[in-house]
Amino acid sequence: MKVLKANPKYIWMLFILLNPVSIFGQSIESWISLPKSKQMFQKMPNIAWEASNNRNQTVPIKLNLTTFDQTIDGFGYTLTGGSAHLIQALNKAKKKELLEELFGNMSGQLNLSVLRISIGSSDMDEKVFSYDDVPTGKEDYSLQLFSLQEEQKALIPLLKEILAINPQIKLFATPWSPPTWMKDNQDSKGGKLLLKYYEVYARYFVRYIQEMKKLGITIHAITPQNEPLHPGNNPSLLMTAEDQLVFIRDYLGPQFQKNNISTKIICYDHNCDKPEYPITILNDPKARQYIDGSAFHLYNGDISALAQVRTKHPDKNLYFTEQWTGVKGDFYGDFMWHIKNVVMGALNQGAKTALEWNLANDQNLGPHSPGGCTECLGAITIDKGIQRNVAYYIMAQASSFIPAGSKRIKINSLAHLPMVAILRPDKKICLLVQNEGPEKQKLPIQYLNKTVDLDIPGSSVSTFLFKL
Repeated sequence: MKVLKANPKYIWMLFILLNPVSIFGQSIESWISLPKSKQMFQKMPNIAWEASNNRNQTVPIKLNLTTFDQTIDGFGYTLTGGSAHLIQALNKAKKKELLEELFGNMSGQLNLSVLRISIGSSDMDEKVFSYDDVPTGKEDYSLQLFSLQEEQKALIPLLKEILAINPQIKLFATPWSPPTWMKDNQDSKGGKLLLKYYEVYARYFVRYIQEMKKLGITIHAITPQNEPLHPGNNPSLLMTAEDQLVFIRDYLGPQFQKNNISTKIICYDHNCDKPEYPITILNDPKARQYIDGSAFHLYNGDISALAQVRTKHPDKNLYFTEQWTGVKGDFYGDFMWHIKNVVMGALNQGAKTALEWNLANDQNLGPHSPGGCTECLGAITIDKGIQRNVAYYIMAQASSFIPAGSKRIKINSLAHLPMVAILRPDKKICLLVQNEGPEKQKLPIQYLNKTVDLDIPGSSVSTFLFKL
């Protein structure tokens, strides 16, 4: 991982995290990001514990390793077709170095453990396509023309290279549109899936999963439609909650069951302003038997919508699957908002994933489809070199220290210091803390008979690793 270097005039701020106390047990490692000055992900001196019997005051944050919530699948991006083509075009050495930086689990690497990919093209592909395109007025009910040939140009070979680095990475797949011959408007943009094609479209998903499996690529989960209430993108589809309920209940779920497909079905995959959408689907007893959970974006609504769905259906999982950063955005504002809402917010509401949007773009913010996003800023920009943008650092602050299989620890957070606590598979605790205010804040932590004071600088995000 590329770390932005500290300006000497800010070095004093980096050392205020160190609060020397009497040595007691293992020390705490820490990393800090100061996004206002773009001093990102700086390694700090270790911090020591002290005996809790030296304290007279009540410690507000107590780590209790018996109160856990969800198991975390991890962090990542959408590997769009455009991203895949840009990365695949790098020379062999640069591509290998970049992929290891993103998906490796060594020190200084991001350890990304989730990727979202499109079934057919997304709006961040140079052209629009499905896996079964036929001439206007024709149909292919038997899917004889189904082909992944377009993905063989970049996405599939790149996924194989990524899987060689991290064989455990989880792939979430979602379509932006069905083949146009299945739609009432015969167009890639908008329209609805015709009821007479529900069955063949369910088989289309099965075929996709099976063909990818033959290539050594396992699809961990799918959603039936990206942003089903946003038919204005290209490609896109309008799919109401009632439409999706029927599609999953009567067609997609039974087809998965019939063909022994273990890929998870996740409903919704849209904004937090419509929690009633997934609740409507999950309220149906027949549909919910096929559904693993619900997926969310946050272009509208509040992250607390996840908890509303969870309250109604506590046995179903939650996923956060997309949030963009734009070229006109402010580095500091975007970093702090995404850490608070996408990373800590989603995890604290029970989400198993926190994903940013597009992995890569070129210097012109492409490739994108005609009518696709013209302002989406990827985590990296690939031009003559590789530029790491704000979404890169948003994920790095969490993914580098919260591996797949970690569990969220339930803690009492503080209003002025949003935080999330994680127990990793190696039994170390990771604590992510944000201070949006301008002044330094003190955060006392207690674990068993040990306490520590953490000094959290103003306008910062810190990651602490407790070696208990």
